[in-house]
Amino acid sequence: MLLILGLLLIAAGVVLLLNLGGAATAVIRRVTSKDLGQLPAGYAASPTGLKVYALLLIAIGVASAGFAVAPTSPVTGVAAIVLGALTFAIASVIAIAGEVRTYRALQARTPTDRP
Repeated sequence: MLLILGLLLIAAGVVLLLNLGGAATAVIRRVTSKDLGQLPAGYAASPTGLKVYALLLIAIGVASAGFAVAPTSPVTGVAAIVLGALTFAIASVIAIAGEVRTYRALQARTPTDRP
């Protein structure tokens, strides 16, 4: 079951990463570009940001598949877990930097309530 979940996450991430069938464009248009209450749309509302988040999805899928494979093939499982974890860590840093950059750009364009 964990292997199937991992493969589904990888597939969904690849579809978004490659914008297959316009999936990434549709997600940006219908989901990530919308404000969340008082929070404005963030880094995921850009094509580059969505690619980073798709990579995070793939990394979670690879690590999940690694956990599923590890009991039968320890070397392959551990390699997938490590690859997924490293990719997740690097992509997380990129996503956080992108979110901060996006937030600062929004703050620079938005008038403040301060005197």
